[in-house]
Amino acid sequence: MASSSSTTLSFLLLFLFLFSTEAKRTYIVRVKHSDKPESFPTHHDWYTSQLQSLSTDSKSQSESPLLYTYSTSFNGYSAFLDSDEADTLLRSSSVLDVFEDPVYTLHTTRTPEFLGLNSEFGVAAGYTGQDLGQASNGVIIGVLDTGVWPESKSFDDYGMPEIPSKWKGECESGTDFDPKLCNRKLIGARSFSKGFQMASGGGFSTKRESVSPRDVDGHGTHTSSTAAGSAVRNASFLGYAAGTARGMATRARVATYKVCWSTGCFGSDILAAMDRAILDGVDVLSLSLGGGSAPYFRDTIAIGAFSAMEKGVFVSCSAGNSGPTRSSVANVAPWVMTVGAGTLDRDFPAFANLGNGKRLVGVSLYSGEGMGTKPLELVYNKGNSSSSNICLPGSLDPATVKGKIVVCDRGVNARVEKGAVVRDAGGLGMIMANTAASGEELVADSHLLPAIAVGKKTGDLLREYVKSDANPTAVIVFKGTVLDVHPSPVVAAFSSRGPNTVTPEILKPDVIGPGVNILAGWSDAIGPTGLEKDSRRTQFNIMSGTSMSCPHISGLAGLLKAAHPEWSPSAIKSALMTTAYTLDNTNSPLHDAADNSLSNPYAHGSGHVDPLKALSPGLVYDISTEEYIRFLCSLEYTVDHIVAIVKRPSVNCSKKFANPGQLNYPSFSVLFGGKRVVRYTREVTNVGAANSVYKVTVNGAPSVGISVKPLKLAFRSVGEKKRYTVTFVSNKGVSLANKAEFGSITWSNPLHEVRSPVAFSWNRF
Repeated sequence: MASSSSTTLSFLLLFLFLFSTEAKRTYIVRVKHSDKPESFPTHHDWYTSQLQSLSTDSKSQSESPLLYTYSTSFNGYSAFLDSDEADTLLRSSSVLDVFEDPVYTLHTTRTPEFLGLNSEFGVAAGYTGQDLGQASNGVIIGVLDTGVWPESKSFDDYGMPEIPSKWKGECESGTDFDPKLCNRKLIGARSFSKGFQMASGGGFSTKRESVSPRDVDGHGTHTSSTAAGSAVRNASFLGYAAGTARGMATRARVATYKVCWSTGCFGSDILAAMDRAILDGVDVLSLSLGGGSAPYFRDTIAIGAFSAMEKGVFVSCSAGNSGPTRSSVANVAPWVMTVGAGTLDRDFPAFANLGNGKRLVGVSLYSGEGMGTKPLELVYNKGNSSSSNICLPGSLDPATVKGKIVVCDRGVNARVEKGAVVRDAGGLGMIMANTAASGEELVADSHLLPAIAVGKKTGDLLREYVKSDANPTAVIVFKGTVLDVHPSPVVAAFSSRGPNTVTPEILKPDVIGPGVNILAGWSDAIGPTGLEKDSRRTQFNIMSGTSMSCPHISGLAGLLKAAHPEWSPSAIKSALMTTAYTLDNTNSPLHDAADNSLSNPYAHGSGHVDPLKALSPGLVYDISTEEYIRFLCSLEYTVDHIVAIVKRPSVNCSKKFANPGQLNYPSFSVLFGGKRVVRYTREVTNVGAANSVYKVTVNGAPSVGISVKPLKLAFRSVGEKKRYTVTFVSNKGVSLANKAEFGSITWSNPLHEVRSPVAFSWNRF
């Protein structure tokens, strides 16, 4: 008895000790760069000394908590500290800010033809395919993601010239990664894991993970090959989407930076990778990841992207997969290209023939043996728990579902996991039915058993049939790949939406691109579903998400960089935005897959990218670094907050914009906020022919009057700049709280249409 009491007391003391000891975590520390004492040779030495001063313990001093020193994307470092140590640092006059390491998540063939790019890199006015191909050889696209599978055929370097002399990067070695696997196509591969390792207790959370650039997730190989993969003939995913798979900029170089791991993508690792990529010499940075909205001075991606922009690097980021929820868009900094997702004109139809004679239309990428022609009984919401309708693990009763087709509601757990749950319970098939959250959007998946996905309306009919019929049955039939689907594109329901909660005066997302059912390269370390029980291996996979649309725009930016090396990142962004289209292939306005209603700029931004028109936009809205600083000053940030973003010793806000919407952005977002009149001035640069004249056309909103002065812009020379002023007047007595209206302003001549969408709101959402 005494021994038992002693054990209990010892356990209690240990418990109290553990919970009284402050847990350490990674912090990002921003410092006054110019405060470094001359006694320290480098900033790294100074930071090390700062951290050593926090502890008198000799062991702690010998094991430095310093993880990364940032020199390009950020002024400061990241370190593994407890909250007391973080507070102590913050009291130092040389330290401007200390904050916890943010965690970001990944936003998870036919697209070149759909975008109008032929097999020879595309043709546009004044640019032959050969010209663009040769110019693209000098463009380097950096991809921050889960790494790369270097053996993929998408990174074959046949016919590519020597690596550009400007390249300063390298391929790092690892236990499973030989630098010799890199070549003239895949010219860089690095890994950044210190933030992840510290968050995981100093190690890796799964046996598959290792400190190397190798992609064991598949996501990074998919995004990098989408951006700039080499052309691979006879590519397909288990027979689906057969054809030639190629990236947007097939002759551009690829450099990968592994920053995402099993538990997420950590801000400290992302900053280190962006820091390195800028120094390595990339021209484009592609980030198919993000998190929630935060002020720009606390947004590590926005901070790193500002440095990249200032160095002439174009930064493309995914908008997020939280649609159709309002104000869910991520990566909203105006110096970042924010990319939403739309569908292609390709589909993978499948059908469920019901016992009552009705045929339900859905989609699927199932590639195994079919179900035959014998109808099977349908089961819905019958299991071991209240979650059986969504088919969570352990929710289905094998005695109830064995040998039957199970209807599962979409949501909560992964779509492919639902199929695995049904299979493990003895089910022979699955019909996954959308709920209101996903609407009519259909995303095809490579299920482990015969399965299809159907929209909400069809799902409602199916659920009612199963509940009301005494003997509900179905047969599932698969029809392969279908092209020339109408209408397309359609805005994906999952694509995150505006308005922009950080800066409502900047319209986000910027554009949409192909992001549904995209075929691209894949890792041989994992099955196409990502499930451990999926033993299949394939060189290509079909995925959906703004993660997929983002690298499309990154690759297209690379093509524009090749065609116009003198253009700034803002000019490239403007070209992609002002030439985007808002009519689908039936010549109707873009629709929203969430409910099949008409889409609007909060969903599609300026529209769907049109790369051939973007090569020759006529006019561009350019933005200098100084203008971005004036924009930041208008946000009422402190000087220290602005310095954190722009990385200068100080900033002068005497010339700040009166309103953030005065930034020379290619789109407009007008927030009346109690005022009836809002006036903005924009400046356009002629990148078309000399002696060009443009006339303005206004498409107004019901509750707003729009006037533009002047009505005509005449350019005598290339590179000439002209200004115009737009006055927006809200009608008297208008009360549209929590609602929005939309319009557009277009400058056109016989060769070009330069279109800017306009969003109107009367209060912050």
